[in-house]
Amino acid sequence: MKYRKLGASDLRVSEISLGSWLTYGVAVDRERAVACVDRAFDLGINFIDTANAYGRGAAESLLGEVLASRPRDSYVLATKVYFPMSAADQGLSRAQIEKQLDASLKRLRTGFIDLYQCHRYDTSTPLEETMEALTRAVQSGKVRYIGFSEWSPAQIEAAAKLVNVERFVSSQPHYSLLWRRPEAKVFPLCAANGISQIVFSPLAQGVLTGKYLPGAKAPSDSRAGSDSMGQFIGAFMRASVLEAVQKLKPLAQQAGCTLSQFSLAWILREPNVASAIVGASRPEQLDENAAASGLIIDPKLFRQAEEIVGGIREGG
Repeated sequence: MKYRKLGASDLRVSEISLGSWLTYGVAVDRERAVACVDRAFDLGINFIDTANAYGRGAAESLLGEVLASRPRDSYVLATKVYFPMSAADQGLSRAQIEKQLDASLKRLRTGFIDLYQCHRYDTSTPLEETMEALTRAVQSGKVRYIGFSEWSPAQIEAAAKLVNVERFVSSQPHYSLLWRRPEAKVFPLCAANGISQIVFSPLAQGVLTGKYLPGAKAPSDSRAGSDSMGQFIGAFMRASVLEAVQKLKPLAQQAGCTLSQFSLAWILREPNVASAIVGASRPEQLDENAAASGLIIDPKLFRQAEEIVGGIREGG
């Protein structure tokens, strides 16, 4: 496993990180979740990403239980705040950040969070209030660094212009061979401000594994075949997308790796990316994905892949 510096922080995170959206505490049973976390550590994965909203606290609670026996300096822990935890609890107000941070710390069974992220931008709360609350969280010792997910370039710039507040060190965008929108503005803006990318859905919800065939029923044990995990994959299950993905397989074969590894290595070709977040419902999935770290692939193959999917990505 290779490691990269996270933005302007002193954190070094594994190029492949373990996420918990739609899986742990929700759709994956405890035994398999524990096995996945254990395998992640065995593979050198030191970066664990979660959120208070995943399972309304269930993912954090399970991770808190599983990580409790491990030395706190053996992993980098990231969580998020914004989405509803109840009818009255959501957003990035001062009160919500303080309340949700303390609740996350309790569920995660830790005294501090390495990376506390704004899960989205809160248009109903002044940015100054949000940033001041995050700054106090860092000053209190409960948080080491702060980040955001899916903020627009204008929102990122506005935060960067504020004075006497903590600076963001990470951005968590949706990014893959099938969704490249952040490249145009978000990546260069972040690079200029000491902010790294930690990418979610780098395999397009599993579509870039190549396991979904055009016209065929999704495997019952896959994300697309799951009622609890498949609600967000629809846009990538169009026939045109699946057909294009099948055309990528020969490129991965030329590179001497699986399509999953090829797709993750494509993500990691970008110097502003610190880590690609992968989900796993089975330990063997992590074996395959972790092997993408450090892969050296001919850039010509990446360019060919981009040409193949160029006409259909982002809903085209």
